[in-house]
Amino acid sequence: MTAITGALAMAVAMGLGRFFYTPVLPAMMTGLGLGPAEAGWIASANYVGYLLGAVLAAYGWAEGIERKVAISGLVATALLLLAMGVSSNVLVLAIIRFLAGLASAFVMVFTSAIVLSHGLAASKPWVQSSHFGGVGAGITISAAMFGLIILADSGWRTAWIMAAVLAFAGLAVVMRYLPRDIVRTGPARKEPPLAWTPSLAALTIAYGIFGFGYIVTATFLVAIVRVGGGSSLFEAGVWLATGIAAAPSVAYWMPAVRRVGHANVFALGCLVEAIGVAASVLVPLPAGPVIGGILLGGTFIMVTAFGLQLGRQLANESPRRALALMTAAFGTGQILGPVVAGYLADWSGSYTWASLAAAAGLLASGAIVLIYCRPRAA
Repeated sequence: MTAITGALAMAVAMGLGRFFYTPVLPAMMTGLGLGPAEAGWIASANYVGYLLGAVLAAYGWAEGIERKVAISGLVATALLLLAMGVSSNVLVLAIIRFLAGLASAFVMVFTSAIVLSHGLAASKPWVQSSHFGGVGAGITISAAMFGLIILADSGWRTAWIMAAVLAFAGLAVVMRYLPRDIVRTGPARKEPPLAWTPSLAALTIAYGIFGFGYIVTATFLVAIVRVGGGSSLFEAGVWLATGIAAAPSVAYWMPAVRRVGHANVFALGCLVEAIGVAASVLVPLPAGPVIGGILLGGTFIMVTAFGLQLGRQLANESPRRALALMTAAFGTGQILGPVVAGYLADWSGSYTWASLAAAAGLLASGAIVLIYCRPRAA
């Protein structure tokens, strides 16, 4: 039940609170007259909030109240989804997305701390797969819902409002079943300052570059479909395929982790994802975006999760500080990604150059981890 609850929390905070912007974006751009640069700025505001939340989470103020902070973040997520459905001003939308990013970071850090500690205490490693799989489940459910909204000929505002309804339903379950506290071997205490090693520093840099590389396609994949002439229903279908690939991704990469280690799987995931990102713009419709969505979904949660696991191995005395600061680096990459992609799309008239830059970033991220982190991780 703890694993299911964690998955629901991640589905609400990440699958809905963060990534629902992707399928709704083309309709919002049409309805509000937004260009790629404006859409990129709104997306980046979310990632600025995520970065701030991750940095704040690195300090010890939440010791002993992790559950309260996580629940508060989920309440805020649901309310902010509703606010997106009744707003039109670009600045207001950016502020809403900033606050949603802040809330999602708190939920990710503190819910993960609770749920994963219970999984480790019970010697059940599959709890991690279930927990992070909630992101893909949230994407899948939201994509299916968005497809139904398209079939019903409803607008993008209805989509945001229905996302808020789903978020409140998930919140009710999480409030009932999320454990009260982290499993600790002793009383709550502040972790010691993080001891930076070359391997941990390299991993943190690589994690930030990965944030840049994956977020371009994660933000603009459905817009790529629309620019290529795909229908609204096909847009929803591509995002649905992304979510279906994402939900079990941590689980089906686990055998590879046991065989070759976190660092090698991180690098392999970056390579596979880079192929998908490039294919989304280089291979014509309908195959290109479908390949891109499946390879993106099948890797981005896994690389995110296993990167954090590798960080815990490299900073076992201060794992929460490492998780929070790596998430901050990740957030920095995410802030830059949509802004750069938006301006490149405005300049070139397509998302091709932006996606190829993202693919190059993914290859660089995997190479850094493969070179600098593999021996220590082994």
